[in-house]
Amino acid sequence: MSDALATVLPAKLSIAYSPCPNDTFVFHALTHGLLPGAPAFDVTFADIDVTNYWVQEADAPDVLKISYPALPLVRDRYELLHCGGALGRGCGPLVLSRGAVSAEALAGGTVAVPSLLSTAYRLFELWAEKSVPGGMDIKVLPFHEIMPAVAAGEVAAGLVIHEARFTYQNFGLTRHADLGEWWEAETGLPIPLGAIVARRSLGADALAELSGLIRASVEYAWADPEASREYVMEHAQEMDPGVAKQHIGLYVNEFTRDLGADGLAAVEALLAK
Repeated sequence: MSDALATVLPAKLSIAYSPCPNDTFVFHALTHGLLPGAPAFDVTFADIDVTNYWVQEADAPDVLKISYPALPLVRDRYELLHCGGALGRGCGPLVLSRGAVSAEALAGGTVAVPSLLSTAYRLFELWAEKSVPGGMDIKVLPFHEIMPAVAAGEVAAGLVIHEARFTYQNFGLTRHADLGEWWEAETGLPIPLGAIVARRSLGADALAELSGLIRASVEYAWADPEASREYVMEHAQEMDPGVAKQHIGLYVNEFTRDLGADGLAAVEALLAK
């Protein structure tokens, strides 16, 4: 990136993303001074349920990772960047229960969900309309508390995301439904999970430069995955290194580098519903 372009962005920007391995892997180079011309970044780690609401406030960071269902609420102030987010196939949220249960058995029970503005919850709503007669009550919990709540019988089912795809068996739980598989069968499109948005007030040139830097950060991470290992594991909340590697492999893909036509179609399809 040329010195001339490097002056378009402010000297420092604020950014908020989760401590999950896919986010720390993607943003490591960008936020650690490893990309020529990149500004300094003030990083806040926050659960997706926090950023989904924080982005609506006046004091929200310049750049955030949010769920796609939150995007229409802030499109007047924030621009969707076409890189850095989470979107793919075979990576959707799961509905978990204790043992194999019928949809009728779940009806009227309580399901724990990570956020009412999450893609996971929107997919759950769409799926439950057709699959759970009578519906279910909703309880919002931090995602790391959901599987223990299901295992303890505090809720009838749990809606889980991210690394829970690889660890739910450790809690003795059963996969009741894969909402990603359901979405792909219904639409033929990939699953739009997390979006990267930046303030429109930065200006078109700065947003274009920022997108280029995020794309370069993704490519840096792929080219030298060991460079971010310590940063990833520092924030991975005691996650097993093997699970962290699976997590990154599933959620950091070509759609992370660029949404492309299929990615944008998936976003519009989800928002249209």
